[in-house]
Amino acid sequence: MKIVVIGGTGLIGSRLVTNLSEHGHEAVAAAPSTGVNALTGEGLADVVAGASVVVDVSNSPSFEDGPVMEFFETSTRNLLAAEAAAGVGHHVALSVVGADQLPDSGYLRAKTAQHKLIESSSIPFTIVQATQFFEFVRGIADTGTEDGTFRVAPVSFQPIAGEDVSRLVGRAAVAAPANGRVEIGGPERFPMDEFFRTALAAWNDQREVVTDPHARYFGTELSERSLVPGDDATLGEIRYRDWQGRS
Repeated sequence: MKIVVIGGTGLIGSRLVTNLSEHGHEAVAAAPSTGVNALTGEGLADVVAGASVVVDVSNSPSFEDGPVMEFFETSTRNLLAAEAAAGVGHHVALSVVGADQLPDSGYLRAKTAQHKLIESSSIPFTIVQATQFFEFVRGIADTGTEDGTFRVAPVSFQPIAGEDVSRLVGRAAVAAPANGRVEIGGPERFPMDEFFRTALAAWNDQREVVTDPHARYFGTELSERSLVPGDDATLGEIRYRDWQGRS
């Protein structure tokens, strides 16, 4: 089965292409570096020709409100149009747990707009909503740090390894379309402030971690369950401590 992976050279996409290929599929990595640009439409018609499934794990190069909305809306419209013309039978998109519950975040507003476009299209689909990746933990801390202090809300946090994300997105790609959303998360749940206090200590990072219920996360305040999946979520296998030890 031909499966095109948009964003197929990135963190998740490259692993996904490898996993699918190892299972006997014709997995095609599509990205600007391979001559395919979903934002401009360049190369889309050719790459999706003959594809049974298109998996979109691409991400915006900018998280600023205007550019990120433009990226997800335009690239998704272009992808869906190319897939409809080619007769693609399954569109899979990687998104974020809780995206539509946090409208103060420009990035998550853009992901919600992406969801709506996919759900209103004629193409069978699966939206895989993941919790935060282990690989982004340091970046979250960096983004939230001001004057040497990282303020973080004491809410639940359930990050997942990128390796697990790739495996579970691959599983969704070869399954029948859910025509809905499925959630994935890590195998462990932590208080977010305690998690980052422990993580920074393991990096010998001297930043102070301050518990603040009103701390903003990429522009939005969080509730207790904003960042964690529901009880029916599929969980990854890799624990953060084990991943950190390998990394």
